Amino acid sequence: MKFTVSWLREHLDTDASLDAILDGLTRIGLEVEGVENPAARLTGFRVARVLTAERHPQADKLQVLSVDAGDGPLQVVCGAPNARAGLVGVFGMPGAVVPANGMELRVAAIRGVESNGMMCSTRELELGEDHDGIIELPADAPVGTTFADYAGLDDPVIDVAITPNRQDCMGVRGIARDLAAAGLGTLRPLEAVLGDLPQITPQGAGPDVATHDPEGCPAFFAQTVAGVTNGPSPDWLQRRLTAVGQKPISALVDITNYVMLGLGRPLHVYDRAKLQGGLVARHATAGEQVLALNGKTYTLDGGETVIADDAAVHDIGGIMGGEHSGVSETTTDVLIECAYFTPETIARTGQKLALTSDARQRFERGVDPAFLDEGLAIATRLVLALCGGTPSEVTRAGEPPADPRLVAYNPNLSETLGGLAVAPERQQEILERLGFVVDLEWNVVVPSWRRDVDGPADLVEEVIRIEGIDKVPSTPLPRPAGVARPTATPEQKLERRLRRSAAARGLNEAITWSFIAEDAAASFGGGAWTLANPISEDMKVMRPSLLPGLLSAANRNLKRGATGVRLFEIGRRYLADGERLTLGVVLAGEQRSRGWQAGKAAPFDAFDAKAEALALLEAAGAPVANLQVMDGAGDAYHPGQSATLRLGPKTVLAAFGTLHPRLAKAFDLSGSVVAVELFLDALPGKRGTGFMRPAYAPPALQAVTRDFAFLVPATVSGDALVRAVRGADKAAIVDARLFDVFTGAGVEEGSKSLAVEVTLQPGEKSFTDAEIKGVADKVVAAAAKLGASLRG
Repeated sequence: MKFTVSWLREHLDTDASLDAILDGLTRIGLEVEGVENPAARLTGFRVARVLTAERHPQADKLQVLSVDAGDGPLQVVCGAPNARAGLVGVFGMPGAVVPANGMELRVAAIRGVESNGMMCSTRELELGEDHDGIIELPADAPVGTTFADYAGLDDPVIDVAITPNRQDCMGVRGIARDLAAAGLGTLRPLEAVLGDLPQITPQGAGPDVATHDPEGCPAFFAQTVAGVTNGPSPDWLQRRLTAVGQKPISALVDITNYVMLGLGRPLHVYDRAKLQGGLVARHATAGEQVLALNGKTYTLDGGETVIADDAAVHDIGGIMGGEHSGVSETTTDVLIECAYFTPETIARTGQKLALTSDARQRFERGVDPAFLDEGLAIATRLVLALCGGTPSEVTRAGEPPADPRLVAYNPNLSETLGGLAVAPERQQEILERLGFVVDLEWNVVVPSWRRDVDGPADLVEEVIRIEGIDKVPSTPLPRPAGVARPTATPEQKLERRLRRSAAARGLNEAITWSFIAEDAAASFGGGAWTLANPISEDMKVMRPSLLPGLLSAANRNLKRGATGVRLFEIGRRYLADGERLTLGVVLAGEQRSRGWQAGKAAPFDAFDAKAEALALLEAAGAPVANLQVMDGAGDAYHPGQSATLRLGPKTVLAAFGTLHPRLAKAFDLSGSVVAVELFLDALPGKRGTGFMRPAYAPPALQAVTRDFAFLVPATVSGDALVRAVRGADKAAIVDARLFDVFTGAGVEEGSKSLAVEVTLQPGEKSFTDAEIKGVADKVVAAAAKLGASLRG
């Protein structure tokens, strides 16, 4: 929200300096983003008179001027068609910098003739779009005066960041009201701000308007003015709009922008000659199109609120008007619309159409629903003052939601809730200065322009921010005697442990958005949580998996030259039944770079993903030795190069494997990409064991290892064989691992050779040969149940 200091002072009677105003804005929660002084850009530009104008000896379209800028005649070469003797304009002295292009003016020869500076156009000074000739000032303009002083441009422009809850500060008057409450002056009555604008004497019936969409447009007020003359707006209005970044268009359009920026009330003006029948606020019909004022055509799907006549749609309600019914220099009869649009409808339509405007910014925050009559009257009076004409009666269709809200308040909440003791009479003064009405029993009527206030806590916020947040004392929390007890939850401890473990394994932590696009969510089972008010279409769904964000991050890193990417993230997935804590890992690119020792570069494969999954599960405290490797990793993975790690057939602790080629292509990733998902919410709970580790008790006797090579059907997994072997004698066998897989010569087709190393641990005495043979027989018998036989 931009405004000039002079504009603020129209509403705020104050002698506060610029620095005091800036400090006051920040202190009450209106953050100042910047201050710009247009006069600083016009240093070196003066009011000057052209004394003589002669044809350039070397160019037909150039003239040699003699210019007086207060210090005597200077020779200037000029190509403007309106340059002539006696003209008073704006002269850029040597050393001045032209705002439009940053060029520093110097003494230079132009086609062989010396030129000292430049006579300037409106566009070159960034004061408008006119570039057909140099600026022409009144003949009595004081020669030699700094142009910024003469034009009243020494008026700082303040840019304030308005938070979404402060819709009342989307107009200069709302900001002035806040500053007045903070003690920086007195809010002037609105009638005093308007000055001697003509009063309205209506003649004739009001226009034919209606609302058929009470949810999107509960109230539609309108008034016509006949016999207007639409031309350029007066200089004071053009300068005011230009200073805050608005382009002056015509008196009628500039009036609506002036009321919107000054009072926070958006309006729209229609050319009545271009309308067919009455205007109605209604739902759009699917397929209807409207050519908006920005020159773009929008196709509507039926959920939008529009303003239409008998023939076509003329306005995307509350966001932007249409070109077909816009006013022009030939307009003589106008219809002024002042409507109330519900914020939710405006927000949905604006996001759907990717269309933003100053009106949308205000309506989707919520404009004052009780300011329709007064806002319409002010706009009509300005039209009468600047364009003339005869007004009609006002037509009021519908009712705005302007019922007063009452909040029961206790002034003690200022201290108990806000941490600052403020005298009750001071609290009442603050609230009343902000527009609230307080009775003797502290029932507070909320003003219609404060949509954000609906409870006592909001009133405490108002009191504290105006009294001064800096006055709230810094009070430490009470601390009990003795050693502080740990406050981290088991879940937080688990996250910390896994972060350290993942980093120790060479993985780099990434933090990605919890919001993703709908198509990305669909690739991972679809998103159950869709945002009603997303930041953008690419951030519309809460992620059902951590992998989309990690894959996008891997893509960015690889495109910037990384040969291998190892990323992990701990965060939450958002599923239909709630949030789920998850650890995601993505490995992409080269696992090992080429080198004279390493040889060729090696890509990642599914076994790298499995190794990460097992290591991180072990760090998390999962019973890794009891896990089963099973299929069912999901559609995101390659069906033949992926699996799950389960504790029993139903409890899935992790999914790992190679990413499906379709997904790799969708994320623009080439080569092998593998991923891991650890479902931390599925980890089995453990009873608290205190902070001490169990004592280390190594076995007294040396372990014994034996190798077995089995011929098994090709359909039998190595994990199934290892589990069967490990369970053959649970007392003697402490470990079993697969160390070789072979197919080829000597192995029948449809079979494979699996070699397993079995570790036996004696207890009180060493194993005898007979005992070892007995265990070996049990191992062979257990394997035989899977169709395995010892390989000869």
